[in-house]
Formats: sequence, C-alpha cells, structure tokens
Amino acid sequence: MDLFDGLTLIGGLSLFLFGMSIMGQALERRAGERLRALLGKFTTGRAAGFLTGMAVTAVIQSSSATTVMVVGFVNSGLMTLRQAINVIMGANVGTTVTAWILSLAGIDSGSWYIRLLKPSSFTPVLALAGIILYMFCKGGKKKDTGMILLGFATLMFGMETMSGAVAGLGELPGFQRLFVMFRNPALGVLAGAVLTAVIQSSSASVGILQALAVTGQVSYGAAIPIIMGQNIGTCLTAVLSSVGANKHAKRAAMVHLSFNCIGTVVWMTVFWLVKLAVPMDFLEEPASLVGIAAAHSVFNLLCVALMLPLSGFLERLVNRLVPDVRQPERYMELDERLFAAPSIALERCHEIAADMAEIAVASLKEGIASFDKYTSQLAASVREKEEKTDHYEDILGTYLVKLSARQISSRDSMEAAKLLKLIGDFERISDHAANLLETEEEIREKELKFTPQAAMELRVIFAAVEEALDLALRAFLKNDLESAATVEPLEQVIDRLKEEMRTRHILRMQQGNCSIEAGFVWSDLLTDLERTADHCSNIAGCMLDMARQNMNLHESLREFRSSSEDYQRKFRDYEEKYALE
Repeated sequence: MDLFDGLTLIGGLSLFLFGMSIMGQALERRAGERLRALLGKFTTGRAAGFLTGMAVTAVIQSSSATTVMVVGFVNSGLMTLRQAINVIMGANVGTTVTAWILSLAGIDSGSWYIRLLKPSSFTPVLALAGIILYMFCKGGKKKDTGMILLGFATLMFGMETMSGAVAGLGELPGFQRLFVMFRNPALGVLAGAVLTAVIQSSSASVGILQALAVTGQVSYGAAIPIIMGQNIGTCLTAVLSSVGANKHAKRAAMVHLSFNCIGTVVWMTVFWLVKLAVPMDFLEEPASLVGIAAAHSVFNLLCVALMLPLSGFLERLVNRLVPDVRQPERYMELDERLFAAPSIALERCHEIAADMAEIAVASLKEGIASFDKYTSQLAASVREKEEKTDHYEDILGTYLVKLSARQISSRDSMEAAKLLKLIGDFERISDHAANLLETEEEIREKELKFTPQAAMELRVIFAAVEEALDLALRAFLKNDLESAATVEPLEQVIDRLKEEMRTRHILRMQQGNCSIEAGFVWSDLLTDLERTADHCSNIAGCMLDMARQNMNLHESLREFRSSSEDYQRKFRDYEEKYALE
C-alpha cells in the first residue's frame, strides 16, 4: 500500500461518512410523519418502546441520533426514564441494519442474477434515478427520495473505494500483527470504543471494519471484541448531549452507557470463558462482511435479552449514579437536542404553541370578565398569562428560526413558517387582555360610569369577540378549516360594531349623557376589542392559506370576501345575531 492508496482510502472514507449522513437526513425528512406516529407509541409499554426505538433508528440510520433525541425528550419532560430505557435498547438493535446493507458488497458469484445484488451493479442505476429525482422534480418528497438514493449510492461507492484501497494491506506484516494483537479481547474492545467515539457512529465504524475485512486478515477472534467495543464508543454522543441538561436527561444518557458497558462486560466474559473452555476454530478464520453483520446483530440482541428483564435494576443503578439534587429540577420546554429529528422538534413546537394559544384566549376572556366581576386574583391571572405568552413567543420564535435554518422538508418548513406567524398573533391577543384589564382598573379608579345603553352595547361586542376567539382557537388546535372560514365574516361584523358603537357614544357625549373622559376610555376599549378580532382573522386566514399552500394572507382574504357566497351568508347571519338595539 503506497501513498496513493492512502489518499484513496481517505477519499473513500469521506464519501462513506458523507453518504451515510445525507442518506440518514433525507430518510428522516421523508419519513417525518411516520416518525411522529411512531414516537406517539412511547408510552404504550415496554415492547412498544423497544420496537419504536428500533424502528426509528432503522429509519434514520443512527443509534446516536436516536439516543440524543431520547435525552432531549427526557429533558423536556415528554418521556420518563423508564420509557427511555426501552427506546434506547431498541435503538441498539435498529442500528444493526446498516451493517447488513453494507454486507451486500461481499457478494461474489458467477450467477448473473446474484451479481445484480452486488452494490457495484445496482448503485449506478440508483444514482441515476436519484439525480433525476433531485434535479428535475419539484416536489419536496421526490427530492428527498432522490437524496436517499444518492446518499446510498455515495455510501456504497465509498465502501467499494475503501475496500479497494486497503486490499493490499493484507500482505503487510505490520497489518497482520495489528489484527493478531486485537485478538486480545481487552485491546479489541478498546480499539472499537476509540474508533467509534472518534467518528461518533457505530454503524460507520462497523462499515470500516467490514471494509478492512476484505484484506483477509481480520479474523472473527479480532472482529468480535472490536464490535463489542463499538457499542461503548457510540455512547459518547449521548453523554456529551446531556451536559447542561437536568438530572433526568443525564440519567437517560447514563442508561445508554450503563446498558452497553454491562452488556459488553458480561458477554465479553462469557466469550472469553467459552473460548478457554472450548476450542473454537472459526475464530481463526477470516471474517466476511456478512459474518461481521451477523456478529453485530447477535451481540446487540444478546445485550437486549440480558438487560430488558433487568430494566428496573438499570433504572435504580442510574438513579444512584446520578443522585437527586436539593433544588427542584426544571424541564426544558424546547430542547435543541430534538433537532436530530426536525419533524419531532416541530411537533414539540406545535404542542407549546397550542398551550400558548389556549392561555392567550383564556387571558382575553378573563380581561372581558373583569368588567363584570373584577377581583385582584383575576387581575393577577391576566397579567401572569400575559407574561407566559411573552415567554412562549420568545422561546418559540428563537427555536423555530434555528430549526428553519436546518435542512428540513418543504412541508416542515411551511409548518415552521405558519407557527412563526401565529405566535405573534396569540401574543398580541394576551397584550390586549392586559390592556382591557388596565382599562377596567382606570374606570374603577376614576369612578367612571357608562350609560345602560353603552353597557348593553358592550355585552354585544364582548360576545362577538369571544365567539371569534373560540373559532380561531378551534381552527388552530384541530385544524378546523370550517371554523377558520367563519372567523372572517364575524371579524367584519365586529369592525362595523366598533364604528357604530363609536358613533353612538359621540352622540351620547353631545347630549351630555356621557363624559369626555369616559369617551376616551370607550375608544381605547373598542380599539382593543377590534384589534383582537383582527388577530383572530389573521390566525384563521393563516390556517386557510396553509391548507392551500399559499402564504399571501391579504390576497386570500380579498378573494374570500368578494367571491364566496358562504361568506356573504355568514356575514348576514352574524350581523343579525350581534345587531345593536
């Protein structure tokens, strides 16, 4: 092996790692909706958690990414430690899929049909299909499918390149001695752990081992300890991700480390004892690509068979390793560790936004209620909700901008844009709730009075605004487009109510039935109510726009008002319902 072989090896390794990365990212984007459905099964039991972890890892091709996600879930309070244990065990089995895919490179047969299964035969076709989908198709899903095919082709090409570059190593005495040395189980485990920790992917390190196996110098006796060590090295990513997290997330990372360390120690001890007691000639034989994939799968299944019944013990162990702290732990509402799966991070954003929406609507209704039954407790509740919606807008806005900057699917990008638009409207609704409360406090402080007619008019517009709030909230929480389409005619009725009520109040002031000071308060009150209705209209319009995959809100509203008979009918119904006496 000369300098040029070394450069070829570096290039092949780079292509291999790059192909694995882009294939995993594209698979996650393509399967985003399915991942959300799978993750919904986390709480349904031990077997469901195990199967979910296995399925998610098989999709995104990285147990490290799955474990980092699990740490993020635990840190956010979305998953308990017990649930995390089962998912992590499933992730260890799911990661073995990659080795089986890579083992196809070892197919060697004179049969024409069997040779078609060899990656060098079919990856050019996949690469061609991938580049056509990626360059000439407009749909996001088709482009992601193209990226999956291109990533796989790049990965397999890198594997072939590495195998060709290292083929000459088998003749070097130093390389032969290296793998004789790795037959010492302790050194083999150490080598596997270090290699995996450096590249932070057990799937990739198994692929490198398979590439080296083509030299014929990697025996099963050397490969098995290295495979065992790789399970320990892959824990580094999760341990690093838990730095700065709460105790529950640290315990989840320790579960991953403890599970792999205990499994490795136990089965390495068994392997060593059996090796001493019973001669196993196959350990001296050169390892094949399929043999390495099989050893990887069997070892991980044995670890699960050992530890799954002991999940309670594992939970108690990590609770001791990461003890309780005196001060109460806080869950992180939005954890950037979930960026490993953008569709899951977006789902979490939607949950927080839903909570924000309910709080904003409740605060506005409490602001209205303060005009009938003002209490200090009610005032404190309105202000607390306003502060909470401000907090949600800050964290959601920052998080969604960071998420949007990542490579996410077009559908997820539109969902992120929708949430960014909506959280501003919900935050402003809570601001108007605080304004209403301050108006009522000003009325009480200055002992202002509205006429009975004015009080009646207020009850009418209060009822209209509350209905608009309910419709907008239902449209967002349940993606109810029928409710969304009902908001706009109601908002137009509220606009007319505001103008009519303002005109009537001017007449009352001219007749001396109402003071000028009360008139200023009346004007502020109507402005807050009308603007609240405007924000309800924005929310509903955004939901309708997203359903049509259109982001031009004002154009959509103009078309809806001018061309929809349903709009005109609803407008007349609301005009009659909220008519002033």
